[in-house]
Amino acid sequence: MRLTLRSFAAPFAALALSACAIGTTEDENDRFPTSSSYPPGTMERIDFTAGVAERWRISALQTPARPEADWKIVIITGTPSWSEYWAPTLAGLPASREMIIADRPGFRTSEPEDAVRDIAKQAEALSPMLQARPGQRVLLVGQSFGAPVATLMASRYADQVDAVVLVSAYFGDRGPTAQRMFGVGRVVQGVLPRDLRNSIAEVSSQAPQLPAVWTAFRGLQQPVVFIHGDNDTFVPLEADQRIAAEYGRTLITVPGGDHFLNACCVPDLLAAFEQAIAEAEGRDQAAPPEAPPTDPDPAGGPAL
Repeated sequence: MRLTLRSFAAPFAALALSACAIGTTEDENDRFPTSSSYPPGTMERIDFTAGVAERWRISALQTPARPEADWKIVIITGTPSWSEYWAPTLAGLPASREMIIADRPGFRTSEPEDAVRDIAKQAEALSPMLQARPGQRVLLVGQSFGAPVATLMASRYADQVDAVVLVSAYFGDRGPTAQRMFGVGRVVQGVLPRDLRNSIAEVSSQAPQLPAVWTAFRGLQQPVVFIHGDNDTFVPLEADQRIAAEYGRTLITVPGGDHFLNACCVPDLLAAFEQAIAEAEGRDQAAPPEAPPTDPDPAGGPAL
């Protein structure tokens, strides 16, 4: 039997759709309720300008402004990047939290048209999401492929990021489903829809960039919490267990949870956010108070 690119495209597309439960429109989805599934005022779509010279237009989903929210949760999604599938998590937030999730550059209605393969550039482009009100703190969340992007953001903007959560973090370790999808995807990449094509492109470019990511990770001073499902066939749980153990970071395992905790396991995910926030606030309380400056010369003379 003669195999063509088209014969590979159909099974790959079917696999991607079944794994990610992605409808042909934002509303055609049962597993991932989107923004239209919730009452008006629950969330809103906005645009912002990317923090890079190209000034791409980036589309994002966020909670309306909540003056009482003392923490802002910034989500860096996996790949393909679709903010709409974080709607259940966003809708489940307590009133004391705000959230914003972008369609990363190269996905959905965000610019540019082509993939942005440079993880550091992704981090720069998404940095405007870290802006917060005076007194408001920021929890940065990286999901799957978004975990290395979030790691670089937390390192480069340490003064703006108070805590980090890494969800089903992908640092190059692929489970059987990801291996299968990526293998077929590279063969048929040219005939895939734009978002799937760009997804394959950025995953293909990740490995050479990981040494810089690991350098950034080792230098993080903020609390970092990992959360991972034990039924994840995209990224093995063992990968995050190994990283968390090596660097002394908190790991939360979700029994029965798959790769898409923002769909299957929203309460567990929200609990992980609160764990990271508690670690950050606990660290503040444990820090000794700053000593007042001392006068080197009580008589008021010039100091030597």
